[in-house]
Amino acid sequence: MDIDYSASELAFRDQVRQFLVDQLPADIATKVRLGKHLHKADHQRWQRILAKRGWYAANWPVEHGGTGWNVVQRHIFEEECAAAGAPRLISFGVNMVAPVIIKFGSEQQKAHYLPRILDGQDWWCQGYSEPGAGSDLASLKTRAVRDGEHYVVNGQKTWTTLGQHADMIFCLVRTDPEAQAQRGISFLLIDMRSPGITVRPIITLEGEHEVNEVFFDNVRVPVENRVGDENQGWTCAKYLLTHERTGQAGIGGSKAALAHLKQVAASELRGGRPLLDDPLFRAQVAELEMQLLAIEMSTLRILAAVQDGGVPGAQSSILKIKGSEIRQAISHLLRKALGVHALPFVEAELALGEPAEPLHTSYSAAPASQYFNLRKLSIYGGSNEIQKNIIAKMILEL
Repeated sequence: MDIDYSASELAFRDQVRQFLVDQLPADIATKVRLGKHLHKADHQRWQRILAKRGWYAANWPVEHGGTGWNVVQRHIFEEECAAAGAPRLISFGVNMVAPVIIKFGSEQQKAHYLPRILDGQDWWCQGYSEPGAGSDLASLKTRAVRDGEHYVVNGQKTWTTLGQHADMIFCLVRTDPEAQAQRGISFLLIDMRSPGITVRPIITLEGEHEVNEVFFDNVRVPVENRVGDENQGWTCAKYLLTHERTGQAGIGGSKAALAHLKQVAASELRGGRPLLDDPLFRAQVAELEMQLLAIEMSTLRILAAVQDGGVPGAQSSILKIKGSEIRQAISHLLRKALGVHALPFVEAELALGEPAEPLHTSYSAAPASQYFNLRKLSIYGGSNEIQKNIIAKMILEL
């Protein structure tokens, strides 16, 4: 493939850059650049701006409100958004459940849910992991028993990201306990306001309330909210996970983080000569940059091969592994570059106040918080160890 952008792609990049200059709210960009808290209202405001321009659902078919962009245009858009300080899209609705509904859902489900995702009426979360069923997802135990035109759901989901804000949750539930693990699972769309749902926060290592436990106690869900056939939910789950894992490569975010690392390492923040002058540290940064370029080329190659409606398959596991490892490595080197300035773990640094400056200039706020939070990258969406097993079985045929 040609790694140089064509004239039309360069023109598209200029169009995206101008859009970001004109439309990206300065206060939101400041929060992103300084590592501040982003609230639900911030994400919704940016989503409305993108939706108004017709650029929110970049990977949807045009007939459902998508952009019609090819994979290179989507890549350019994500990269420019990250460089400009735009928030990363909350993917549960637009990039995870929506593709499942488009591929496996009924016409009634498409007509009802897709417009509500586009205009922001519904905020979604994911109900996959359970206690004892995370990477081994097929062992999930949440039950859905048919009762006339409803399922009665009982069980627990955990690590439910941003579930405290969600209007809807897409869930994997067991509808046939006698079937082989993957064969007895169904895919349900559940209203989070249903009686019997309890959301309990999980406070993570960095002190954030980002994830939750969700409990289902005799929750009644209409059968019409099932996507696909009963006991065929594993097909939907695999389709969704390949999209999720491909996106987890996070090329644009890693590029922005690497540029920030270079800026910090080239400064005299440590009170002496810039750390980037150290040959060993400079070699570590150069190695990361080469790995990032390689994974970028691999991402474009894999996506280009499936842009006609297929899914990335096991190759998405490669992207997930390397993308998460690179992002974690960048945060590790950033802590090195910051030295003692990486130590403060101050709640005040996470809120955008007056003045809108970090306690230490020249770098994002709360580096310790960001470092801890990024440890999850190699776990969620299927741990990197599980991804290696997938590669061994499906690509290497071991």
